[in-house]
Amino acid sequence: MSVKFIKGIDNYQTNADKSAVVTIGTFDGIHRGHQEILKRVVETGEHYNLEAVLVTFHPHPKVLVNPDHIPLLLTTLEEKRKFIPHFFQGNVLILDFDDNLKELSGEEFVREILIKIINAKKVIVGYDHAFGKNRSGNIDMLKNLGDKYDFEVEVIGPFMYQKQAISSSRIREAMLNNQYEDAIKMLGHDYAIYGKVERGIGLGRRLGYPTANVRYGLRKLLPREGVYACWAQIGNEDKEGMMFIGKNHFNPQECITVEANLFDFDRDIYGEEIFVYPTHYIRKNRKFKTIDQLVKQIELDKKNILEIIEKEKRNVNQQRAESSNYL
Repeated sequence: MSVKFIKGIDNYQTNADKSAVVTIGTFDGIHRGHQEILKRVVETGEHYNLEAVLVTFHPHPKVLVNPDHIPLLLTTLEEKRKFIPHFFQGNVLILDFDDNLKELSGEEFVREILIKIINAKKVIVGYDHAFGKNRSGNIDMLKNLGDKYDFEVEVIGPFMYQKQAISSSRIREAMLNNQYEDAIKMLGHDYAIYGKVERGIGLGRRLGYPTANVRYGLRKLLPREGVYACWAQIGNEDKEGMMFIGKNHFNPQECITVEANLFDFDRDIYGEEIFVYPTHYIRKNRKFKTIDQLVKQIELDKKNILEIIEKEKRNVNQQRAESSNYL
């Protein structure tokens, strides 16, 4: 079973002979709470021979509903396309969140989309799910609509971390408060920064550390400024490396840049798509008086990151050996 991404209601083709199990939400982050919901949808679809359907929205509903308080995104649409197949198999219906959709009441959304378009027989949502105009629909309303339109509702409870429910807003808060490790643990996967590789000022290459400069989305939430261990995906290649997020004080533009130096890699990738995953925070961004000071620090950063990579490989090998001995 695979994942099929479908943009817009008009492109959704109903399987007339098959009803569906559906979940709905923005799913920003695809965090561990989201993963529990998606797992349950897939299991239900397989057990009852129902089409598994994930309904999500683009752009984020708050772009229209509350434009003065639009959250920065944990996962852009491109990043969702990368992560969702790890946790879900079925149809992903991406609805254009426009003025028409914004004005649908809870019942209209259920009747016009879940019933008429998707043919839902079961709806699985999180405990805090809200839907319809002004988020006026709640779990009780959804269950009442289930009775009216003949579908079952299943509610998934919160997934806890440090005795508190995981949520996208809590992960954003952890990122903004420099609690990167906690954010990663709540996500349950590496944090991705997607973009196309663009030309920078060329300083890294002149110093012997060429970097891929990532043209990231303007509404993407970046981890705090500093140096990180990372890995990256370019096409079918996975490469380890180190990356910098922040203001490069030798760059006259003084903008926030995301750039990665990939180890044992020196291919021209300008214009190509890249996913960069910062894994370990190494140090904060600092201003260096001279280029020589910067080079010495980069050399030290690389040494520290290679030690981290080597340690992790030893741990993985040890775990595999212990598992093999147990079997």
